[in-house]
Amino acid sequence: MQSSTLALMAARGEVPGYPTPAGAIFADTQDEPKSVYLWLDWLEQEIARSPFPFPVYRVTAGRLSEKALTMKTTKDGRKFSSSDIPVFCRNTDGSQGKITSRACTSDFKIVPILRKARELGGIKRGQKTIGVVQWIGISLDEVHRMKMARDKWAKNEWPLVDMRMRRHDCLLWMARNGYPTPPRSSCVYCPYHSNAEWRRLRDEEPEAFAAAVKFEKDLQINKGNMHAVPFLHRSLVPLDQVDLSTDLDRGQQSLFGEECTGMCGV
Repeated sequence: MQSSTLALMAARGEVPGYPTPAGAIFADTQDEPKSVYLWLDWLEQEIARSPFPFPVYRVTAGRLSEKALTMKTTKDGRKFSSSDIPVFCRNTDGSQGKITSRACTSDFKIVPILRKARELGGIKRGQKTIGVVQWIGISLDEVHRMKMARDKWAKNEWPLVDMRMRRHDCLLWMARNGYPTPPRSSCVYCPYHSNAEWRRLRDEEPEAFAAAVKFEKDLQINKGNMHAVPFLHRSLVPLDQVDLSTDLDRGQQSLFGEECTGMCGV
């Protein structure tokens, strides 16, 4: 939502005090739901015919699911995956655990984006002066995610924060300008999905949900030296067996109509 809003605003010349960007970069794990790729196709076309067009670059480090399921072996016989994802685990004593590794974000998002940014900025090896300014699609309600660039040749900026725009403001801006609502960009099997997102995938994109179910089963088979059993859902129940029903589905009345009016500040 936020990144698409920022890109479309820039293409319309509606980001005050900022020039037209040299390009937008999308890091593709090759495991997004189909709706995301359809959205990218539309976004590229919309930006291309805008008053201030710029290219949208798709970069990738390969298919994340294949890398996560490929086991390597150390000299002493231990097996491991070089691209772990954060998963929930049932330990041998029955307790719940969690693998918090975010190699997926680093290896398949940050690294490919920085590689392309270096190329676009003509950054030389060992350069310590700023040669690239990166706009990050973070809104005012996500300020905790703001981080300085880790490389001296790059500088991060957050135009949506400067414009005091929250996610809800992005939704309103898209609606005012006649744009559809963007889908959520994330891997189909991301353990950080909420129940609402798992339900959406199951009901609206069954192929993506089926891919997540298969990935979980494959992950449990190829778990290397992990003694615990990995799961994608925090309930430690196989994804295709998780109860994803809502209160209404279970016969409980919703006093708020299951609709956000923007009053909670989220």
